[in-house]
Amino acid sequence: MTDTHAYRAIFISDVHLGTYGCQGEKLCDFLDRSESEYLYLVGDIVDGWRLRQRWYWPQAHNDVIHKIFAKARAGTKVVFVPGNHDEFARDYDGIVIGGIPVALTTWHVTASGKRLYVMHGDEFDGVVRYGKWLAHVGSWAYDMTVILNGWLNFVRRKAGLPYWSLSAFIKRRVKEAVKFITNFEEALFRHAHEIGADGVVCGHIHHPSIKEKPGVLYLNDGDWVENGTALVETMSGELAILKWEVTTPPHVVQCVKF
Repeated sequence: MTDTHAYRAIFISDVHLGTYGCQGEKLCDFLDRSESEYLYLVGDIVDGWRLRQRWYWPQAHNDVIHKIFAKARAGTKVVFVPGNHDEFARDYDGIVIGGIPVALTTWHVTASGKRLYVMHGDEFDGVVRYGKWLAHVGSWAYDMTVILNGWLNFVRRKAGLPYWSLSAFIKRRVKEAVKFITNFEEALFRHAHEIGADGVVCGHIHHPSIKEKPGVLYLNDGDWVENGTALVETMSGELAILKWEVTTPPHVVQCVKF
């Protein structure tokens, strides 16, 4: 498909370049077929944790980096907000690399004047914040689930069945995972209120969602490991989560007029 989709802003996170689970080819297709005035990289674009353990960097992962820098050179306002997996970049806060500024957090003002606070979100994950060793164990277990998911979907493709995410299914079914997601969302809602933001954009938990409380929005753009999703601000002023597929038009998972 060669059609191009135009947006005012695009937010992507949790790409995890350098891991087997990264859907690099799908993200390349999204970047090829999407244009925007703003592009926010909301953390965990590169998985430094995994790359320190073993090197995995196929051509598709290289292509993602090249396409992002090409967009910056072409005039897209790209901002990189590092996450916990690419925390090495947090040392470069305020530095501009190849036309892309690095910022620990940033603000996006929508066409209607609403102020969205953009952050990765690991600051509000108690496991990452207070027990990094446990987070690394969890990351290993998650990688194993992603590898199993890859084999499962290989069999599904051979059977003519659509993609299905095992890890997303587990998150929806395991009580503690559901509780964690809810607590994470509530913490971000409170933070948005405290800093006077109209909404907060984050990633980190690989769970795309738009939720609204009086006067504030929670917007999680999802990931490019389990879901293949991005948050966009459309030209008509909507905020929407898109699920991207190479062979079909983008599917709007959720949207809100703000």
